[in-house]
Amino acid sequence: MSDDRHTQRIAIVGAGPAGFYAADQLLKQGLEVDLYDALPTPYGLVRAGVAPDHPKIKSVTRAYAKTAAKEGFRFFGGVALGEHVTRIELLERYHGVVYAFGSATDNRLGIPGEDLEGSYAATEFVGWYNAHPDFAGHEFDLSGGRAVVVGNGNVAIDVARMLVLTPDEVGGTDTADHAIGAFGEATVEEVVLLGRRGPAQAAFTNPELRELGELTRADVIVDPADLELDPDSEAWLASEDAHTTSRKNVEMLRDYAGREPKGHSHRVILRFLRSPLEVLGDEDGRVRGLRIAINRLERREDGRLAAVPTGEEEEIECGLVLRSIGYRGKPVCTVPFDAERGLVRNDGGRVLDDEGERLPGEYTTGWIKRGPSGVIGTNKKDSADTTAKLLEDREAGRLNVPSQADPDAIESWLRDRVPALYTWRDWEAIDAHETAAGESRGRPRVKLVDREEMARVGAGASTEPAAR
Repeated sequence: MSDDRHTQRIAIVGAGPAGFYAADQLLKQGLEVDLYDALPTPYGLVRAGVAPDHPKIKSVTRAYAKTAAKEGFRFFGGVALGEHVTRIELLERYHGVVYAFGSATDNRLGIPGEDLEGSYAATEFVGWYNAHPDFAGHEFDLSGGRAVVVGNGNVAIDVARMLVLTPDEVGGTDTADHAIGAFGEATVEEVVLLGRRGPAQAAFTNPELRELGELTRADVIVDPADLELDPDSEAWLASEDAHTTSRKNVEMLRDYAGREPKGHSHRVILRFLRSPLEVLGDEDGRVRGLRIAINRLERREDGRLAAVPTGEEEEIECGLVLRSIGYRGKPVCTVPFDAERGLVRNDGGRVLDDEGERLPGEYTTGWIKRGPSGVIGTNKKDSADTTAKLLEDREAGRLNVPSQADPDAIESWLRDRVPALYTWRDWEAIDAHETAAGESRGRPRVKLVDREEMARVGAGASTEPAAR
């Protein structure tokens, strides 16, 4: 393979939204792209993170499929960086590598009792009901009457909503079969969402918060006293600095607080200025409740409003605690990593070594570049910013110079390393299988969760060349 700019090939590690947007942008500029993912299936959190009752959001995958159909694109699934291939081995074969593998590790509460049975990360729960193969074998006891979700973001709302949907509402989605059965037998009737700061600081998007008020069998309960804003929050909301989203959130919460409950069988309660202090366990080591601190907001020297305890405490009896307080990245292989921020060390998408120097041909995009913020579409601009720098380096001759640049040798190299390698053709077979199974049951798809079954359906272990 020559170093002619129109035949240069880039590896993108991570086949979620950020990876697909970067791939599309690079393909349009005449570069070739190999898109890698540790899972057999593409689309990242669109497939394994977006709530099953949000099919419109998942329709973005149609655009990604169009990207995959373009000349110069290849998909290699089931390939884990650091396990099957190394960073150095990719640099030996590509003119550039873009790290887009996201931030899959949850933040911990750091309190006693956090690891009791019945206390979990929301990431595990979301992966479980979304048929992520790494979480399909987990079990969640949904027999308690009350669950507490710690967090004030969209994932927290998704989890709360899934717990109170009717069996018919869940059964018509692409929720994993094992989770459909568990939700159908669940006896959780009340879900409490806890936010450590006030309603003005909640990170919900307006559509997600609005959707709570449209639940079929659950009332939304907000104590009017929780909506009494401190002077600093009130002033901030009235200023030009406040985002419209925050203002509308407070308006909706006040509307919920003023509603008369309809007497539904289930309830979602939103509580603010509350921080967990301890997960309480029973004599069998299972969750029986949560001890929480009541907070107030205090302005710090840097101008931020921080939640500080008032000294008052209370307990909430519950059988399930799900923490949803953000994601962070983890170090992968030898990719330079900023442990404090939980990100690949970078300057605007260009990867930096530990001394702050740019590494030729290495880039990053998405959550592992900027942190877990924004919606799916946020990744499009983020990837555009990164690919612009890659293209700038291409023009300046600053890309990596691979020592084994033959693209035709890459697939056979991977098949020697990866027990079950999945190409785009394999994914199309899995996709067709899932959608056909769903059609016969009135569902969008019935997801496969077992890797061996995926290999059989997708012929992922085939030795026949299948670069598409």
